[in-house]
Amino acid sequence: MKTLFKTSKKTFLISAFCFLPSAFFAQEKQQDTTKVNQLNEVTVSAVRAKGKNPITFTNVGKKEIEPRNLGQDIPILLNYLPSVVTTTDAGNGVGYTYMRVRGADGSRINVTLNGIPFNDSESQGTFFVNLPDFASSLESIQLQRGVGTSTNGAGAFGASLNMQTKSYQENAYAEIANSAGSFGTRKHTLAFGTGLHNNFEMNARFSNIASDGFIDRASSNLFGYFFNANYVTQTTLIKALAFGGKEKTYQAWYGIEDPEKLANDRTFNPAGMYFDENGNMQFYDDETDNYTQNHFQLHWSEKWSEKWITNTALHYTIGKGYFEQYREDETLSDYNLPDFQGNAISDLVRKRWLDNDFFGATFSLNYKTAKTDVLLGGAANRYLGDHFGEVVWTQYYVPNENRYYNNIGNKDDVNFYARASQQVEKLNMFADLQYRMVFYEATSFRFSDVNDTFRFFNPKVGLNYDLNDKNSFYGYFGVANKEPRRDDYENGSVKPERLFDYELGWKYNSKKVKITANAFYMNYLNQLVLTGALNDVGSPIFTNSGKSYRLGIEIESVIALTDQLILNPNVTLSQNKNRDFYFQRDGVLQNLGHTDIAFSPNVVVGNRLTYLPVKDFQISLLSKFVGEQYMGNIDSENSKLEAYFVNDLNASYEWKINKGVKSILFSALVNNLFDLEYESNGYFYTYDDDWSNPGSITTLEGAGFYPQAGINFIAGLTLKF
Repeated sequence: MKTLFKTSKKTFLISAFCFLPSAFFAQEKQQDTTKVNQLNEVTVSAVRAKGKNPITFTNVGKKEIEPRNLGQDIPILLNYLPSVVTTTDAGNGVGYTYMRVRGADGSRINVTLNGIPFNDSESQGTFFVNLPDFASSLESIQLQRGVGTSTNGAGAFGASLNMQTKSYQENAYAEIANSAGSFGTRKHTLAFGTGLHNNFEMNARFSNIASDGFIDRASSNLFGYFFNANYVTQTTLIKALAFGGKEKTYQAWYGIEDPEKLANDRTFNPAGMYFDENGNMQFYDDETDNYTQNHFQLHWSEKWSEKWITNTALHYTIGKGYFEQYREDETLSDYNLPDFQGNAISDLVRKRWLDNDFFGATFSLNYKTAKTDVLLGGAANRYLGDHFGEVVWTQYYVPNENRYYNNIGNKDDVNFYARASQQVEKLNMFADLQYRMVFYEATSFRFSDVNDTFRFFNPKVGLNYDLNDKNSFYGYFGVANKEPRRDDYENGSVKPERLFDYELGWKYNSKKVKITANAFYMNYLNQLVLTGALNDVGSPIFTNSGKSYRLGIEIESVIALTDQLILNPNVTLSQNKNRDFYFQRDGVLQNLGHTDIAFSPNVVVGNRLTYLPVKDFQISLLSKFVGEQYMGNIDSENSKLEAYFVNDLNASYEWKINKGVKSILFSALVNNLFDLEYESNGYFYTYDDDWSNPGSITTLEGAGFYPQAGINFIAGLTLKF
């Protein structure tokens, strides 16, 4: 299995995009929009929960995203969903952005695009900065909390986020969208489609987003594109997609460690800082992150009969890029460079590269009747990653081609699952069984060579009972397993993790009120929790915590107070604990007992209050409260991130014209309406000091924070043709 795919990349790509059997060119039939829309949904049905499934989830449609889609990234657009906490390096939602769900960071959130894995195979993180303005090409989003349904790619240890892109459009269209706002933020988007003609349709989008950022020099220059070609009949849907982006961002990964600067200079950015020969502080202009990523997908959905539907997909993702750093007083021999006239120490500029390829196939077979829904599916994927570094300048000389390290990370990921849902009177019975195999090989100068195999069995079962036409109850139990990340091998935390997830919920649905309430208990073994510390390139460090748990309740609702006033509140109350957490303090290994898990607030509240004064005009007040949280696992007061309550105001009006221009959409967003000074993220570290107190070791602590922007705005205008 180590050589799961023996064909070359070139052979694989040629095979993938020649995969057009004669069924694709079936005789043209009169279109049935309902059936074709069902086929479009097949591309994500394998990883999505449905209404009767006992899964905790929230759906978000494109109409909900559009009024706020002015340049900020996908995590920020989802900030007001239940149990979601977001942050951004640049402080204004453009560039590197992140989200946590139930305290689980992005490397524990499984993300799929049309059922294709998006998480980076080695870091298991998600970098939406590589897909600028991707929200403009989305049809819908589903956020599952907990283990959820079986999916492709990295295991879900807090949530699953699956996104469905726009498919074919029956009528030709064009859109020009422009927005601009604080910190030099601007977005320009051009989208168009041919409409459906003789069973074929094509649509495309091109976007550019730029911002200076709230934090000093935290600039972003992002280019994104999306192309989709569709072949559609009553029983067949073929989608060929190409999308991706190119990003250049000035690094803002390090936050502010100095309390005085945090109080008096909240935009300070230490990235690129150095001192010249006169002792003056300088900043390196090219302390930037540069990365290009391109995705190619081919989906074939076929409705063979009223009961049988299949979906097959081939995919290929190629990425390459580097981040550049100015380093002071480095030892030249550490970079395989010679001394210069007796000088062994030098300032230098280095680039750290990642060149990777990810390709494979997914499939599903769906049998569905009025009461029975059976799905068989799986995926086989391969990742090939090259890691290398080079020195491009020293203060004494410019070296010739110099790779001071050259490492690999190759990963095969295979999974098969069977899912069944059976309706018996008012009871819906659900079962989902997945078997997943992971084969990982890696080399690095930081850890011994890796050649590991993991085999995971992930069962899920549940019941949903409809008490009446308004009330239903559900119970769920699921198991998830997860392999270590590349950085975990570096840090010595190489045990696989296991999660037992218990969910119990109630759903109420009436004409004016919808409520979902669920209690969850997530019991972990060897959970990799954030220590709070960062490595030398600003990435978070994890450690196995032994036994831990997350226990809480989530309530989400939609309440129509009047025909014009809608309330959409949600609240999460939880306890997130490490059991018998051990920590070495003052040179002694100590059992600290039950401690709070890092970056896991006990209270998270969101709300959207929407007022609809007239048709096509809406005003929304969006509120988010995040309770205090520790940035480490030892309950140190020095590691505390204070609670914050932020409000945004969003307004949009669509002027329907239908004379040359179909409509004009006016949108405006005021972020942090009440100009709150707050930090949504940070880091915490400890170190041993054996000189300040002779004869003993003293453990010292420090912390850093990522300030977010005060009141700021962005406004946009979209012309629809």
